[in-house]
Amino acid sequence: MSGLNNKLKVSVIFTTYNAHEWLEKVLWGYSVQTYPDFEIVIADDGSDERTKAVIEKIKKETGLSIQHVWHPDDGFKKCEILNRAILTAKNEYLIFSDGDCIPRNDFVAEHILHAKEGLYLTGSCIRLPMSTSETIDKDDILTNRCFNWKWLTDHGLPTKRKNIKLKAKKRWAGLLNFITPARTNFTGGNASAWKKDILAVNGFDQRMQWGGLDREIGVRLKNLGIKGKHVRYNAHIIHLEHARGYKDPEMVARNKALRIANAKNKVIKTEYGINLILDEQK
Repeated sequence: MSGLNNKLKVSVIFTTYNAHEWLEKVLWGYSVQTYPDFEIVIADDGSDERTKAVIEKIKKETGLSIQHVWHPDDGFKKCEILNRAILTAKNEYLIFSDGDCIPRNDFVAEHILHAKEGLYLTGSCIRLPMSTSETIDKDDILTNRCFNWKWLTDHGLPTKRKNIKLKAKKRWAGLLNFITPARTNFTGGNASAWKKDILAVNGFDQRMQWGGLDREIGVRLKNLGIKGKHVRYNAHIIHLEHARGYKDPEMVARNKALRIANAKNKVIKTEYGINLILDEQK
């Protein structure tokens, strides 16, 4: 790690909603990170008291620095709570993930290693079936065993080609990230950027609900002149399975239309972002 980046302070932001069992597993993953200088900002889209209880328990047991940003449940308001979390974050560099994504112990370190002015970083995830998601326990996470290819496949992970990236050796990660045909779309479950750049585009567009809201902010970052860089083969997370009752094809179509229009019109700053929260606070 470069001398500059090993002193970088970072805020890890991720959302959650009434998934306290998954959240506990995720927080155990952050408790064993090799890069220590980070805080966690949990963007809670209206969970009940069980989520707060898990957060307090993990804070007490691990000493993790956790800020819990919550608003009342009023439907799917992920973009709004993300914007509130961005404003709450204390540090200059932001890593974005989800409350159902367990990080490998070098996840934060890999994002920090590759952080550079004028870039945002974007990764991917290994999606686990429900049986594997339920099997993983605290010890599997603390030992990093749940990132072992054989352990995962023995416990139900399909041996699909897209999952093979978990087997990539670090020495090959740079080349594989360079040659991958995947686009450098901003992926909300595994991405990072400078806070000043996120503020410059006014954060997430609060008109958007589920389906492509992360990719849309990436379009505006690119319009600002920020380039995307892959960390697909080195910054690993595993995604715990869950129901998606909020999935709506019409919503996805509206989000896609907005993203395409913003790309075409070179829109940098949404009028429906962080400014709405700042206006509310005046």
